[in-house]
Amino acid sequence: MSTTPATLDLSAKDLDPSRDFARHLDSIDSLVGFRDRFACPVDRDGSRIAYFAGNSLGLMPLDARRLVNEELDDWASMAVEGHLSSRRPWLPYHESLSAPGARLVGATPDEVVMMNTLTVNLHLMMVSFYRPSGRRRLLLMEEGAFPSDRYAIESHVSSRGLDPATTIVRVAPHKGESLLRLEDTLAAIERHADELALVLMGGVGFVTGQRLEMPEITGAAQRAGAICGWDLAHAVGNIPLSLHDWNADFAVWCSYKYLNSGPGAVAGAFVHERHGANAALPRYAGWWGNDPATRFRMEPQFVPRAGAHGWQLSNPPILSMAPLIASLAIFDEAGGMTALRSKSRVLTAYLEFLLRERGASGDAASRASRAPIEVVTPADVESRGCQLSLRVRGADAASRQRELAERGFWLDHRPPDVLRAAPTPLYNSFDEVWRLAEALAG
Repeated sequence: MSTTPATLDLSAKDLDPSRDFARHLDSIDSLVGFRDRFACPVDRDGSRIAYFAGNSLGLMPLDARRLVNEELDDWASMAVEGHLSSRRPWLPYHESLSAPGARLVGATPDEVVMMNTLTVNLHLMMVSFYRPSGRRRLLLMEEGAFPSDRYAIESHVSSRGLDPATTIVRVAPHKGESLLRLEDTLAAIERHADELALVLMGGVGFVTGQRLEMPEITGAAQRAGAICGWDLAHAVGNIPLSLHDWNADFAVWCSYKYLNSGPGAVAGAFVHERHGANAALPRYAGWWGNDPATRFRMEPQFVPRAGAHGWQLSNPPILSMAPLIASLAIFDEAGGMTALRSKSRVLTAYLEFLLRERGASGDAASRASRAPIEVVTPADVESRGCQLSLRVRGADAASRQRELAERGFWLDHRPPDVLRAAPTPLYNSFDEVWRLAEALAG
């Protein structure tokens, strides 16, 4: 066969449920070598764990240890001089992350800054972009958003003296369904067009793995006179993004999931250039957001740096940023999101195909009679990233997760009944996907 994973026809007639087929796909996968660039847990006999929890915490790039140790060595030997004289000078350290970060989200380097954590950045963006005034004070979000987003948004609305119960509009799936419908979101935007101040949604749902129609929603929000922002925690490093061309106003994301930069790692933010050039835009100010040309004059007036960097508060945490340098270098070396998405589409589709072949999933009739699992994530590959969310019928998802872990498969779960498996193109193989399908069907 001359077929490669990047060009494989995804129709069922071209897929083969045999393990030999899975191993063949691995043999022609141009990205398979990147598996060896990551540390992976092992089981009791020393075998590599089949790790499908990268949507929760990505594996550690092996270079992360070296880079962190180099910063520690430079700190030990140079102390304060390391700000200008270390092998990667600390003063402009964060700037080296803007270009590779921008390539992942489809932006210009000036529109992207790595800083803080996701929820901190979310609050900072709402300070600038949620500006309730007169009738225009409503904020639209999706029902079932990640709890941190809900807490941040509700508390931020309350801090403006508004009642979250009457100020926040929530778009929900239909009764008995798990997925959002685009037409419902667009209808809600149109219905509240005269009162809407901000639309703030997640690019990929954390429970279902559903990919929302970001360009369409962004355009509808802005035509209604509202600002549109995105939480990309489950989207960045997972799906191709074009934030600049989509005209998104702002976005925030964490980097410890698909960006593999470690627990609690430094997060990122995007601010469209039309806003980044607006020095009068209200914001919380900090020393590092000040214009570098005047920063060290210690003058009393804050002069924001142009671009997303003008939203920084404090100098960058070097030891936390070093793993992100290691990870983003791998993304570039692998060919960026175009190459990774090509493999991801096939990898996840193959898992779904195998589950249906083995009777672990299927249509409603077959599930009712013989299947313990329902695939919640959209079947359309353009409506999802690499994650498949699997509803466990008649069983506790946490117990099923523990049972799979004992057999060498690490997934995660969301109560009460959803297992989440994320075949990640940088370090998961087709053979691992084949073995996971066997375990789920058993």
